[in-house]
Amino acid sequence: MSETEPQPKAGAQPLGVNSGGYRGERIDIGSVLGELHAEAVNRSWSSEVFYTSDRFDLRAYRCGGVQALFRLYISAGIHGDEPAGPLACLRLVRETNWPETLEVFLCPCLNPAGFDLNTRENAHGIDLNRDYQDLKTAEIRAHAAWLDRCPDFDQSVILHEDWEARGFYLYELESEGRTSIAREIIRNVAAVCPIEPSAEIDGWPAVNGVIHPRVRPEDRSDWPEALFLSARQGGQGHTLEAPSDFALAVRVDALVAGTLAVVEHLRNHPVSNRL
Repeated sequence: MSETEPQPKAGAQPLGVNSGGYRGERIDIGSVLGELHAEAVNRSWSSEVFYTSDRFDLRAYRCGGVQALFRLYISAGIHGDEPAGPLACLRLVRETNWPETLEVFLCPCLNPAGFDLNTRENAHGIDLNRDYQDLKTAEIRAHAAWLDRCPDFDQSVILHEDWEARGFYLYELESEGRTSIAREIIRNVAAVCPIEPSAEIDGWPAVNGVIHPRVRPEDRSDWPEALFLSARQGGQGHTLEAPSDFALAVRVDALVAGTLAVVEHLRNHPVSNRL
């Protein structure tokens, strides 16, 4: 981080509670999603249930579109031990002044059952974020079908947490002809949360919290959501990883700040790959 970039928020320190997995604060996912739905309806977002079971519904939201030059996709909550993502989505719906040039597609929680169990996996012990090629699970089959019905996205932002991380980091899947905006995201997040200092994260080289994974969809058999989007939709993708050993409020701030950096980039750089 350069001296001209904002420094981390005072008091943002690891709690030291995670050991062998996530041991931090939990949320009532039903209450969070109920509140988000009410806020979205009040702000004229449209909504669609794309999967239903005897335990929960999976719902997608959409706003904008009349004057939109860009389409932004945001998702969260695919791992049930990462509560900051759905809370960040609630904040984004409630507080964001979305540009008129932007159409937003939002899936605020893809694994409600995992939140009830406080597990990464779904109720059947399957990591949903490794099922986007085989589509073995009913919820990911339904989500993939919904994504296939959507128009192509210019940008995607997928909200995650990492219980082992010492700071925030991100993956940026680059798109031909697109300038990297990873540093803009890091700069925004650094004002509220420390940035991961490691030169290697999950086996990938990292520079100041930024990973550019050199991976092709055909090279992997266990596709995460980000790889599915890259293969099917194109566009530029960012997976944001908040450090879940920090207070929940700090992690939510980090994910919101990272997402808003993408929004501001689209607001200030009106060049669409669909024009």
